[in-house]
Amino acid sequence: MDVWILESAEAVAIKAADICAELIQRKPDARLGLAAGTTPQALYAELIRRNRLGQLSFSRVETFNLDEYLGIGPQHPQSFHRAMRDSLFAHVDIDPVNTHLPAGDSVDPAAEATAYEALIRARGGIDLQILGIGRNGHIGFNEPGSSLRSRTRVKTLSRATLRDSHLPKPDFEAPVMAITMGIGTILDARALLVLATGATKAAAVAAALEGPLAASCPASAIQLHPDATVVLDMAAAAELRLTDYYELVDEARRRLTMPCR
Repeated sequence: MDVWILESAEAVAIKAADICAELIQRKPDARLGLAAGTTPQALYAELIRRNRLGQLSFSRVETFNLDEYLGIGPQHPQSFHRAMRDSLFAHVDIDPVNTHLPAGDSVDPAAEATAYEALIRARGGIDLQILGIGRNGHIGFNEPGSSLRSRTRVKTLSRATLRDSHLPKPDFEAPVMAITMGIGTILDARALLVLATGATKAAAVAAALEGPLAASCPASAIQLHPDATVVLDMAAAAELRLTDYYELVDEARRRLTMPCR
């Protein structure tokens, strides 16, 4: 696990965009796993900026989102379909045919989850999965108690997740369930890019990176992945115990990339 602790949320977005851009430039038809939460929004803004400057093209990129709320369709203003269009897809040169999310309004959600899992496999799997970490340690909508080998399925959302979501509106009854990639599905990605910013994520980040591997903190499953990069701002890293070591690793990386004199 490669841990970067940066000065600000802006620096986190730039570093994450560098990682995404390097993959897309190396593999123009890369398959990205996307998250629709608040943390990746600054990353998406930076990717849009680079696309508009002609530095990065999404013309052959294919995307798979982690999840979607159950019971609302893709045109619903609170859907993740709509959120992704507004925050990324409508602003870059990606083919809408290559953007995939589970259908939250499916008449058979269990079958939709199975079909979504099969689609990911059929397309060759995900090259880079972008993840945020919920304050209760969830990744995707895999709430505490989720099996660490789970596949794409329907999950009930915790009260904590509902409180933190973008959904609550005075005239809107928020869904209490979602279709989500499972933890096992997430771990199948060739690489993980985990982002966290802000002091409210510090406890979950510490549990995920340095705590025991446990279903009580689903994000701890990233410890099992052989190619996981975690990018944090200083506030999100505040409760880590091994900060000195992560900083030592960073110093070593910098020395290795310095030109010889």
